[in-house]
Amino acid sequence: MKIINSIFEKSSKDISQCPNNKLPEFALVGRSNVGKSSLINTLLNNKSIAKISSKPGKTLLINHFRINDKFYIVDLPGYGYATISKKIKKDIKIMHKSYFQSRKELFYTLLLIDIRHEIQQNDLDFMEFLNSNYCPFIIIFTKSDKLKVTDLDKRLEILKKQLSDYWEDFPNMIITSSKNKKGIDEIHSFIESSLKDYVI
Repeated sequence: MKIINSIFEKSSKDISQCPNNKLPEFALVGRSNVGKSSLINTLLNNKSIAKISSKPGKTLLINHFRINDKFYIVDLPGYGYATISKKIKKDIKIMHKSYFQSRKELFYTLLLIDIRHEIQQNDLDFMEFLNSNYCPFIIIFTKSDKLKVTDLDKRLEILKKQLSDYWEDFPNMIITSSKNKKGIDEIHSFIESSLKDYVI
């Protein structure tokens, strides 16, 4: 898939404000500081389309990026923040529940996990939340450039073993790096092949 054009369309406080043109949506979500904005910029070949902040938790809105006038990449607030207020945590939880339970345009979720660390309980909880709401998802492992190439396979096996305690059938997994663009073509191919089956 070639990215011909990508534009930031709008930010929304809740799904009632989201675009209403019935284009399929690929939602990106993950823990604090997982590299979501960097991945979006690399995925869309636009270094500044998603604002990157060193302060975790900056994304507190639903951000829609329209791609090739055919689909959306949706940047959702992350989870697992330790430094934000209880009210904001509650607001994010309500937003997630509303979006994933009610947004008909949602097609796939790309769940981002930092490959350097063990899968956290809130990652597992979010997988279960998606599964219980019939939201198909794939796992995107980020920041692979932070590990030696020889360590990647070992690391992936450790994470698969961890997941095997909770899942009989693994979700699809793609190892990525926003720095060296590893896995970006795989995500593009996944989106392109998935769109052939989109029906709303």
